[in-house]
Amino acid sequence: MYAQMIRSTGSRVKTLEEMDPQERAFQERIDAGGKIEPRDWMPEGYRRTLIRQIGQHAHSEIVGQLPEGNWITRAPTLERKAILLAKVQDEAGHGLYLYCAAETLGVSRDELTRDLLCGKMKYSSIFNYPTLTWADMGAVGWLVDGAAIMNQVPLQRTSYGPYARAMVRICKEESFHQRQGFDVMMKMANGTKEQRAMAQDALDRFWYPSLMMFGPSDENSVHSAQNMAWKIKMNSNDELRQKFVDQTVPQADFLGLTVPDEHLKWNEDRGHYDFSEPDWDEFFEVLAGNGPCSADRMEARNKAWDDGAWVREGLMAHAEKKKSRALAAE
Repeated sequence: MYAQMIRSTGSRVKTLEEMDPQERAFQERIDAGGKIEPRDWMPEGYRRTLIRQIGQHAHSEIVGQLPEGNWITRAPTLERKAILLAKVQDEAGHGLYLYCAAETLGVSRDELTRDLLCGKMKYSSIFNYPTLTWADMGAVGWLVDGAAIMNQVPLQRTSYGPYARAMVRICKEESFHQRQGFDVMMKMANGTKEQRAMAQDALDRFWYPSLMMFGPSDENSVHSAQNMAWKIKMNSNDELRQKFVDQTVPQADFLGLTVPDEHLKWNEDRGHYDFSEPDWDEFFEVLAGNGPCSADRMEARNKAWDDGAWVREGLMAHAEKKKSRALAAE
C-alpha cells in the first residue's frame, strides 16, 4: 500500500517516479522490509522525524516516572513498594535505551533535554494528569501502559534498526507493567466498597486521556501518511485506538467496572466497539503545556537538569583528562 509513497509535500507524499535514484533505493529497501542503520544514507526528513519521535518517546519514559514516584513512599505494602520501585527503574532504563538510539542519528541527549526544557519537544500528554489515589497506580499500569504497548509493539518492526531493537526489551517490560497495573485494579475492584469506588474513579479519570495517547484522529494527524510510508509508524492512530478499546472494554467488564462512555456499545456489523471520541480541544491544550500537572512536571525536569550540572561537568572533565593522557602516551 505504501510502496508508491515517500517524502511529504504538505499532506502529499512523493511517488517512486518523483524520487531521485538515492531516495528510490532508500524507499525500496524499506518496502522490502530492510532496516536502515545509522551509517546508511537517509533523507534528512526521515532523520528529523526519527529524532522527534524517539526523543519525545524518551522524554515520556523519563517524565512518566514522576506520577509513579509520587507513590513509592505511600505504597500500601512492602511488596507493592518493591514492585513500584522496579517499575520506575524500568522506565528510567527505557529512557536510556531511547536516548542512545537517538544519539545514533547525530543528536546528543543534552540537546534533546534542552529542547524539552525550552518547549521545542514534548512528551506524552497523559503524564500531565495527577495520580490522586493508590488506585491510580493500577489505572496507569492497566490503561496507560496498555495503550503504550498497543503503540509500541508494532515499533519492533519499524524501519530504523536501533529504534526497533530498543523496542524489543521495552515492550517485554511494559507488558509486565500492564499486568501489574491490572492486578492492582483487580485487588481494588474486589476489595471494600471504598476501594471499589477508588478503582472506578481512577478508570473514570484516566479513560479518555488514555485514548488521547494514540494521537489525533487520522484526518487531523499531519505526519501519519509520511511516517507510515517510511515505516517509522506501522499503524494509523484510529486503528490503534480502536484496537485498544476492543481489548480493554472486556477487561473492565471482568473487573466489574464501568467504562465512562454512555455511547459505548458493541457493533455487530463492524465487529468492533463504537465509542465516543476524546475531547481533542483538551488534548491540544494539555499538549501546549496547560495540563493539570504540566507546570509541576517541567519544574521537576528543570530542577533535575540544574541539580545534575555538576555531574555532567565532572564527567566531561574526566573524559577530557582521559583523552589528554591517551594522546600524551602516543
